[in-house]
Amino acid sequence: MKCWNCQKEENIPDKPGRLDTCSYCQSFLHSCLNCKFYDKNANHECREPQAEWVRDKKMANFCGYFTPSGNNAEVRTETKKLLSKEEAEKKWTKLFKKK
Repeated sequence: MKCWNCQKEENIPDKPGRLDTCSYCQSFLHSCLNCKFYDKNANHECREPQAEWVRDKKMANFCGYFTPSGNNAEVRTETKKLLSKEEAEKKWTKLFKKK
């Protein structure tokens, strides 16, 4: 898995322990920012609907739904993908097109 902070690869076979830290920058690995469910635009910044709210996304937590993202930078890029004005207008027109 990659560290959310420094993007260095950590050799962890499964899930990191709650207090495991990155060997390069000492950031917590079992944190929201390293989870595949983390989404800045979702409710409580998490796509797992049953997860409890976590105040500090950088800190270690007890979330039972934590699943390492692998490369969270890619996940964040996907969630931030925006449509161009033309693409958005085409989708809007198609959505409300009368038959």
